[in-house]
Amino acid sequence: MSFEEIQANVQMLHAEEGLKWLNNHFGATVKLSSALGPEAQLLTYWISQNHLQTEVFTIDTGRLFQETYDLLELTNTILKSNIKVYYPDTRTIEKMVSRKGPNSFYHSIENRIECCDARKVMPLKRALTGATVWVTGVRADQSHSRTHMKKIEWNETYNVIKYNPLLDWSAEQVLDLIDEFNIPTNTLYRQGYASIGCQPCTRAIRPGEDERSGRWWWENSHKECGLHVNHATAEVQELIKT
Repeated sequence: MSFEEIQANVQMLHAEEGLKWLNNHFGATVKLSSALGPEAQLLTYWISQNHLQTEVFTIDTGRLFQETYDLLELTNTILKSNIKVYYPDTRTIEKMVSRKGPNSFYHSIENRIECCDARKVMPLKRALTGATVWVTGVRADQSHSRTHMKKIEWNETYNVIKYNPLLDWSAEQVLDLIDEFNIPTNTLYRQGYASIGCQPCTRAIRPGEDERSGRWWWENSHKECGLHVNHATAEVQELIKT
């Protein structure tokens, strides 16, 4: 089946039905990357409820909030999921920290991207090994750089079909279902956090700020870590310039 045929079949399906369709055609080679945000939690719920073969994985960067670890454990218990955890390469982290210190990401965008690459992008490459379809919880209104994404697209960086089933959803639509299905979410959301990543790089947002403004708040960029950029090298260079 060609990519165009897959795109035509999945494009107009509701997110839950799209997950089912991909499961029926690609089975365990469909993988959902989850940072345990509300969007990924909703997708994990559908995967669990429908007993899909889709692997759900998360990346432990080594700098996460304790609340995130608590949510990971709670999610596996309540949703009866088995979220696989990937870690950065120890030698890469040791070399970077020994050379630049534990907080180098505060000093320049180049350093921050290097840290994100070591702690997130490289583990993602391992996690997507053997995948045919990469499912994400990305929404277009989360940041400027995500408005150009498509619901289903070919990702040349990882050579997979990338499916963003909630791309055209609003935060309110997601949260309504989170409440309806009693899906667990991070307790930090009740403290003003809107987008939660590594602890040193995340703060609560202020009234009127967009939800990604609490990530890497000290820099002027499009607030991306490199996970969701196609042709990564060129787009990372654009981030550095902004």
